[in-house]
Amino acid sequence: MSANQPDPPAPGFLQAQRRRLLPLFLGLIGLIFLAVVVSILTKRGVDLILPLFGLSVLLLIGLITLRAGSFNWLRGAVIPLLAVTTALIIGAFLIAFTDRAVLQALGNFFDDPGGALRLAWNAVATAYSSMFEGAIGSPTRIADGLEEWIMSGEARAFRSAMRPIAESLTRSIPYVLTGLAVALGFRAGLFNIGAEGQFLIGGLCAVVVGFSVTGLPAYIHLPLAILAGAAGGAVWGGIVGALKAWTGAHEVINTIMMNWIAFRLVEWLLRGPLEATQGTRRTAEILDTAKLPRFFEPPIRLHAGLFIAIAAALFVWWFLWKTTWGFEMRTVGANPNAARYSGMNIGRNVILAMALSGTLAGLAGVSEALGLTHNMTLGFQAGYGFDSIALALLGNSHPGGVVLASLLFGVLRSGGTRMMSVAGVPLEITSIIQAMVIIFIAAPAIVRSLYRLDIRRDEMEPATITRGWGS
Repeated sequence: MSANQPDPPAPGFLQAQRRRLLPLFLGLIGLIFLAVVVSILTKRGVDLILPLFGLSVLLLIGLITLRAGSFNWLRGAVIPLLAVTTALIIGAFLIAFTDRAVLQALGNFFDDPGGALRLAWNAVATAYSSMFEGAIGSPTRIADGLEEWIMSGEARAFRSAMRPIAESLTRSIPYVLTGLAVALGFRAGLFNIGAEGQFLIGGLCAVVVGFSVTGLPAYIHLPLAILAGAAGGAVWGGIVGALKAWTGAHEVINTIMMNWIAFRLVEWLLRGPLEATQGTRRTAEILDTAKLPRFFEPPIRLHAGLFIAIAAALFVWWFLWKTTWGFEMRTVGANPNAARYSGMNIGRNVILAMALSGTLAGLAGVSEALGLTHNMTLGFQAGYGFDSIALALLGNSHPGGVVLASLLFGVLRSGGTRMMSVAGVPLEITSIIQAMVIIFIAAPAIVRSLYRLDIRRDEMEPATITRGWGS
């Protein structure tokens, strides 16, 4: 080891520090629970909950750092965070320069430079504050609603205040599932551009089972509809995997073609065999026994698909890093020649990877169909399958990263609507911000050069995406 580099802390020291911090962390969690109970029973102590929660989060970060032995686990978040920050800065300039009042003030900039800058700042501040409130909600309204709920037992104001964050979570659910679908393919060295078609087929299969199968209780009907959608996506992705394994046909071309087959197939079905009422271009409504339950009363739309997304993320992490099949899949993605030399079945892993990827994308369609729309109509797909490519890149093809990236996109999508209505900023600005985030993530050298970062390339490069056209 170089003389300039400090010696790493001894393992015994780290274990001792973890033993000291763990009781503190558990104690803070207990205090949070106690504060909630006391607030409900005595109508006091509401202000203690959020500070205690913040301390517990900071302490959790400390525990993770001690477990890793250093702050290196945070280095992978540097480029994504700077990419988002840079995209928001560029978005601020776009907001300012597309505001009519700002443009008029800039015409007289030399006469009143302070006024022009003040107008530009106000335009950006109004836009981003409205985006924040549209995506997360007003902290003041949330605190007031929580206090009213605890004091009087009336939860209407609290539900109204929590609606923005619930909507952001709702919009993130299909992002999580489609992002995991593409990320899993990336880990196997496959480029699944067909998540949009798999999303559509999965939703269609779930809806068909949802309205056509009758006489079943919810605890049978709902799982059956979910399994039907997952199977539909698995078949749609498995076809591409089989073609890749048996004929060598490239998955990019095949998934693109399967997308168009899915679009035209669903369009034909909705104009004919599955059209419930002539001219509506939609199926019948699914039965109540096939609907994903919602957590709150309307207008909050958050549904049990959130559990499906969380379970899928945990499964993908467990499968890829804790199972033999996952190890083989990652090995095939990283170096197929070495995998073949060690006796791994390349074809089987390709088919399995594409089938699992299709399953995840199909579950995204299931969550949208059974949780929100409750039917299938033309235009059901909303670009989730194509945005998933960006999510997998932004999350570095890791389940945890994909979940965080999906939450970001859900926040931007939910907050962009309020930004348009309150601040008058075009919704396309949100899409531009998303595109800039993707650009900076795909080309991290831009961010490193902008901020003069000295970070090793191997730490910042995304996971293997695809092995090329000749593989």
